Amino acid sequence: MKTSLAPSYCRRAGASVLLAALADFLFYGQPVGITAFIFAVVLAAAVVAMHPAALSDARVWFKPAALFAALLPLIENVSLLSVLVAIVALAVFALSIAGRLRAGLARIANQLFLFLLAAPFRFGRDFFRWRKAARELGQRRFRLAAIVVWVMPLTLGVVFLALFGAANPIIDHWLSLIDLNALLEKIEVARLVFWLLFLAGIWAFLRPRLPRFVSRLRRLLPAAPVARPAKTAAEDILFGKAAILRALIVFNALFALQTALDATYLWGGVALPDGLTYAAYAHRGAYPLIVTALLAAGFVLAALKPGSETSADPLIRRLVYLWVAQNIVLVVSSMLRLDLYVGIYALTYLRIATFIWMGLVAAGLALIVARIALRKSSEWLLSANLLTLSTTLYACCFVNFAALIANFNVDHSLEMTGKGVPLDTLYLQDLGPSGFPALDRYLDHRRSSVTGDIELQDLAATRRGSESWYRATLNRWRAWSFRDWRLLRTLDKRGLPANPAVNQPYAPGH
Repeated sequence: MKTSLAPSYCRRAGASVLLAALADFLFYGQPVGITAFIFAVVLAAAVVAMHPAALSDARVWFKPAALFAALLPLIENVSLLSVLVAIVALAVFALSIAGRLRAGLARIANQLFLFLLAAPFRFGRDFFRWRKAARELGQRRFRLAAIVVWVMPLTLGVVFLALFGAANPIIDHWLSLIDLNALLEKIEVARLVFWLLFLAGIWAFLRPRLPRFVSRLRRLLPAAPVARPAKTAAEDILFGKAAILRALIVFNALFALQTALDATYLWGGVALPDGLTYAAYAHRGAYPLIVTALLAAGFVLAALKPGSETSADPLIRRLVYLWVAQNIVLVVSSMLRLDLYVGIYALTYLRIATFIWMGLVAAGLALIVARIALRKSSEWLLSANLLTLSTTLYACCFVNFAALIANFNVDHSLEMTGKGVPLDTLYLQDLGPSGFPALDRYLDHRRSSVTGDIELQDLAATRRGSESWYRATLNRWRAWSFRDWRLLRTLDKRGLPANPAVNQPYAPGH
């Protein structure tokens, strides 16, 4: 351990305690909103302060700019996804400022995984190394004698203080003001856990290190590569060039049959067999076809490794291009199937996630074709897929899926269109405040066509109580977010219907 490590421990320990205190002020027992962005910015500033040498880099301005862009989802709305994006961005930023980030998206992903894996244990490990750092500063070890010598002075001091209290009314009054029970009651186990968790997390960012168990494991392994056994004749027959060629011919024929059936029944309008509806046909194939596409992608990656004999064969390459193209058509067909099913029934978070997942699978298949055509490495393919996934998740942080689901379900409900399924009002309420505008349109439409409906009156009363609770929550500045600010402006234009009987705290979904 270097000598400069000991004072760096002191700086980081002090900064960690201050940041944990800030986290306590911003988050403990408080709603989370703009405070998440504020804390992330302060943490990033502390990371830079812990590495002043990084400021000498002429390109250092690019790193805070990229971090700020990654933290923008926290301003839009605090969600699990936006918090995960912020944590990943802060980890990359901390490793980059510390000069421990390797080039290449695939390598960065590997380092990021190792960093986040070891982050919860970094604080404990460094804490036990503190004694070694103290010795490097020339400090003496704490011995038992150094503690024992304080026992007698402190014990007699307490005795004398008690005697003075009995003899002096002023000292007795001061002592009476000390309520030990009240002090003990203020010690909350939950708050202690909160502090420990934040201290551990903050410490990992202020002292970003990658775990060394990987390098140690490599040192333990034999240096000389183990000779791989030669392929047997059976393996050459089962997985050789001829087998892969025949497999591709069979697979292309099967996929062509599936595509033809979809084109005939699902998109061509041909009557289905008795007892089978279009909705059931669409829903039944949406998810298994995605699994089929993933298996196909795995086969292509295994069969056409860069530099292999099969990847150099023109006929096999053409058959692979055809098969991957059919897989992409299959994924698009699955998305259309799911769209038909959602149009008949309703939209949910799971179905939106499935749409996104299907799009990512289609993009991954297209990237496989690009890798084969451009003769790129597997690392290039992994980096391209990581970039696609990261961009997609970042964009999703700015999409208000709750409002999207609420508007779609209301606009396509049986009550609004005369077809489809009845609106699931309980699920609509579970979507939270983002569903208020859609719910208001539903209530307005129902009021114009139905009068005296008790369930409708209860729903309207619940809606008013829910908005009252929402507004009361947002009265605290910590809960502010750009999305909530826009929603409040929309609600203010409409106005909260006056009903004193329901203007009481209410939690959505209950």
